[in-house]
Amino acid sequence: MVRPYAVTGGRTKPGPSGVRFDLIALVAADDGGPDGPGEALLGPEHRALLALCRDETQSVAELSAEADLPVGVVRVLLGDLLEAGCVRVSRPVPPAQLPDARILREVIDGLRAL
Repeated sequence: MVRPYAVTGGRTKPGPSGVRFDLIALVAADDGGPDGPGEALLGPEHRALLALCRDETQSVAELSAEADLPVGVVRVLLGDLLEAGCVRVSRPVPPAQLPDARILREVIDGLRAL
């Protein structure tokens, strides 16, 4: 088993990109990312995360569980992938920006009336 500090090169923060990798941040593979030689420079853990993201958009927590790596390690590795242009990170819509439950009920009632 490889120690987490060996996987991340002793780093504990995801690099200078300034993106926060919250547990619910959504990560997707970027089609414009490096292929072939660029990917060959990535470590096996980087490639494993990238493969998981290619299948479907996943949260940081899901990636951590699927890759069987600590969340802190996944955040550092995702920072590397983001800087290399291999992944895109988006945040889910905050609850304050979601429609009000009253409005949704009115829409459902309106649809039932049709």
